Amino acid sequence: MPIKIKSLTLGPFATNAYLVADTQTGNAVLIDPVDEAAVILEAAAAEGWSIKLMIATHAHLDHVLASAAIKEALGIPFYIHEDCETLLDEIPLQGLFFGLGELPAAAKPDRLLKTEPEVIAQDAIRLHSLYTPGHAPGHLSFYLPEQKILFSGDSLFAGSIGRTDLPGGDHELLMASIFEKIMVLDDDVRVLPGHMGATTIGRERRSNPFLLSYGGRL
Repeated sequence: MPIKIKSLTLGPFATNAYLVADTQTGNAVLIDPVDEAAVILEAAAAEGWSIKLMIATHAHLDHVLASAAIKEALGIPFYIHEDCETLLDEIPLQGLFFGLGELPAAAKPDRLLKTEPEVIAQDAIRLHSLYTPGHAPGHLSFYLPEQKILFSGDSLFAGSIGRTDLPGGDHELLMASIFEKIMVLDDDVRVLPGHMGATTIGRERRSNPFLLSYGGRL
């Protein structure tokens, strides 16, 4: 398989960044430039990969803190959903909200993704966007159909779901996103979330208490 994935858990919220590389070309996409830009850049260099693009699942601070530094270092484009612009502009204020002090601004996006599904391509990498709001406005998950891998951001976790008590959160909308966009995938799809470890659609269908208690829709 020409695609390899490297995960890094970084920053004060232990957030997962993912480097997705085409091993034949050595070109990679960074999903969620979470924090500690130097660590991300060193990890890519150690693999012999060149990051060509970064995309974010959403605009909570812990998923974009390294975006400006990486963009400055590499000059690569940054993609995020169009409904994330307000939160993205408020990264310094988000830092104050979480007691981290005033943080530097995030990178300005070069492309605003739409609600309709899009395919983000880099060499053999074909990331299909899934619109999964509820945890945050404009939240996207990204699916590699050939590899049966879903990058779920903060929508679905192993044994849990994203919190909806932050500004812009909506529990009913999140559950609709999970059931209509994520749980329609096959049981053997591997889920790589924004926090904690990997899981599968089948495992969550069978055992996730938040899903099992929500109206028998599984």
